[in-house]
Amino acid sequence: MTAPPLELTLGPLFFHWPEDRLDAFYGRIADEAPVDRVYVGEVVCGKRAPLIDRALARAAARLEAAGKTVVWSSLSLPANRRDRTATAGLVAGAPDLLEINDIGGLTGRRDGPFVAGPFLNVYNEAAAGALAALGCVRLCPPVELALPDVRTIARALPALQIELFAFGRAPLALSGRCYHARDAGLQRDSCRFVCDRDPDGMAVSTLDGQEFLAVNGVQTLSHGVHLAALPPAVLRDIGVTALRLSPHTVDMVKVAGAFRDLLDDRIGPDDLTALLREFGLPGELVSGYLAGAPGCRPAAPADRPVAFAS
Repeated sequence: MTAPPLELTLGPLFFHWPEDRLDAFYGRIADEAPVDRVYVGEVVCGKRAPLIDRALARAAARLEAAGKTVVWSSLSLPANRRDRTATAGLVAGAPDLLEINDIGGLTGRRDGPFVAGPFLNVYNEAAAGALAALGCVRLCPPVELALPDVRTIARALPALQIELFAFGRAPLALSGRCYHARDAGLQRDSCRFVCDRDPDGMAVSTLDGQEFLAVNGVQTLSHGVHLAALPPAVLRDIGVTALRLSPHTVDMVKVAGAFRDLLDDRIGPDDLTALLREFGLPGELVSGYLAGAPGCRPAAPADRPVAFAS
């Protein structure tokens, strides 16, 4: 029996881009990118949402017209009543499927399936099972979860679809403080949306000049670009049904095309890694988390775990 094709998805944008850039970006994704599903929505900072709501609505309509599945994503850290009200409105008005990135969003989601996003703390099969009992049909595990642990969840819950975060600066943490505002000598409430100065996040180095992290408003990201370059056979053995790409200013149509070639066995993991390194990424490729190692470990053939204990 032929195995079903692995899906390729585009996650929600983490960064603050202007409307014209959003229109151009999602227009190309709709018309040119070989992705099956696209997540849209402001997931990092509730203050930014009103500035991009119209652009995201236009993007959703264009993506659906192009045959893509569109899933709206909820805010990951509702910080005040405004954020909680907006999240409740999204949850109540969402169509058949919604991505939940804060567990509080489930209070208004009495019925209907949902996706558990990578911001939820789901690190074992018990937590995943609890969400599945509430209607979760797909899980994008936290990026720091090692592949053997992902496989354990997939085998314990075979009906649960597993979507692996496969490309992008890794989302690590969220804070009540805005790092971008602080760096500009501003307060979060009067931030002037200075995070738009760094469309891939602001790089952070240690005092001795070592590349360390990236920040995006209230969000902490990895400096390196997390990469899961694994053969389709290995992904299926783990229980992965889809790979998620996180949007960056790099040509995401080319990135998606390279991953589609990997999933269709037209290129191998080493070919994918070599191609991506030519695309002008915001940081070096890293893959340590996949093997339960420090996430900043550079991506290399030896870093790709392909065997697991039975």
